[in-house]
Amino acid sequence: MLMPVAKGSTIDPARTRATILQAATQMLYERGLDGIGVAELCARLGVSKETLYRHFGTKDGLVQAMLEARSDQGIRRMNDAALAAGDDPADQLTAVFNAFQRWYDEATFRGCALLNAATQHYTDAVRAITARHLRRYLDLLTGIAERAGAADPQLLGRQLLILIEGATVVADHHSPTRAGEHACQAALTLLAAARKT
Repeated sequence: MLMPVAKGSTIDPARTRATILQAATQMLYERGLDGIGVAELCARLGVSKETLYRHFGTKDGLVQAMLEARSDQGIRRMNDAALAAGDDPADQLTAVFNAFQRWYDEATFRGCALLNAATQHYTDAVRAITARHLRRYLDLLTGIAERAGAADPQLLGRQLLILIEGATVVADHHSPTRAGEHACQAALTLLAAARKT
């Protein structure tokens, strides 16, 4: 919940917006986009509807900002994992899948917020954010495929993306236990085969 501004202090609009976004993100992720209305959201955040609308325009504006922030966070986490793994593409790929498995193992894991949103709100704006998110993952994976010397890095990158998204769905709807590890084994098999061609 947001803290009231002390009397005599100045309001920082960017900080207020970031605080609302951070608090709303977890609620919207846990409950789903349709699982909480604006009145309840504002009550739980401790802000007025006017404040929410001033910073985001509408609930849809808040949802879009939340999805973009989640995408940035996810891409940053995966890029950092690949970078920390060193120069070997197999190690980079393993690090990415391991990072996904750590996410699946979190108690708050509810699947991919972007894919969940695209399923719940089949709007052009949400679809565009989700498509951009998947493209960013694809760019990361295609880069790994290129560094591995794959004959067709675009195809391998797409196959790796399918494995990641499939593992995410399985972890969310079936069991998170070793979903990332099993997908990683398949990914490394694809990577080794691509290196041979």
